[in-house]
Amino acid sequence: MSAYLKEGTIELTTCPSVSAYAAAVGKMEGDGPLRDCFDYIADDVTMGEVSWEKSESKFQQYAFNTALTKGGFAEKDISFIFAGDLLNQCTGSSYNLRETNIPVVGLYGACSTMAESLALASVFIDNSVGQNVAALTSSHFCSSERQFRFPLNYGGQRTPTSQWTATASGCAIVSPHNKPPYVKAVTIGTIQDMGVKDANNMGAAMAGAAYQTISKHLANTNTSIDDYDMILTGDLGRVGSDLLTDLFSRDNVDIAKKHQDCGLMLYDMEKQDVHAGGSGCGCSASVLCGYILQEIAQGKLKNVLFAATGALLSPTVVQQGESIPGISHAVHLSYN
Repeated sequence: MSAYLKEGTIELTTCPSVSAYAAAVGKMEGDGPLRDCFDYIADDVTMGEVSWEKSESKFQQYAFNTALTKGGFAEKDISFIFAGDLLNQCTGSSYNLRETNIPVVGLYGACSTMAESLALASVFIDNSVGQNVAALTSSHFCSSERQFRFPLNYGGQRTPTSQWTATASGCAIVSPHNKPPYVKAVTIGTIQDMGVKDANNMGAAMAGAAYQTISKHLANTNTSIDDYDMILTGDLGRVGSDLLTDLFSRDNVDIAKKHQDCGLMLYDMEKQDVHAGGSGCGCSASVLCGYILQEIAQGKLKNVLFAATGALLSPTVVQQGESIPGISHAVHLSYN
């Protein structure tokens, strides 16, 4: 049974397994440096659908079905699904899963949703609640731009600090302890507000939350960054990653030697015009479920602290002059 340590950190005593995982991405993401890691790369971001929202649901459907196939599961083997996305009422997830008969918990953690869903799925399994639990999320550049900024045909200019919302989906299925990757501990983050009001600077808005959650996880588990092969955030991009490094340097901690960010890994930062990097639920989900989990399963990475980050942006509230809070959740993934 899970052991609550303190300040949001939960130790998973049975160390559940991430028994199956899959990632589906768009063409632009498939042109990036991780192209060989993804299970499905779309030729057309519409996926043959008549709306961007339906397209996003299709990506999620591919990721979920592929994870089932890779794990040898049928839908009836999945006890619960924790799913979410960036859209109002979790549209991408809700419309994808309406044809299933699986109990669904809808989540909204913005770009932190992959860590949030994986953490909750792992806690359920660690406490013998269900046989297999899926963590599922997605984002789509076009549906996100329409909701949070401007429709694409508006032709708005993107600032240098802006990030490119990934068209991608990732699914991880958590099962009782069997084979790596294992989930050893999770930390549920607190909402942090850096006072950022620029909807085109999500990295700065989320950096404080990443710092807070990673710091708490290390302190609560009595570990240091040297105990991990990688401290993986998602998705701070260039701006947020620099801020995170600066925040830790004030504690005399050099996180840069272990830190990587999904928003900087998904795209070729020199050849692809994504400005400050990638973002969106699907960014960290596709990097985790396409690349990182496989590296752990093969023993190439032994310990990874995955701390996905989310900017809790409401366009309406920002227009009223409010700032943009951030949240981050951490999951310790291990080979042993």
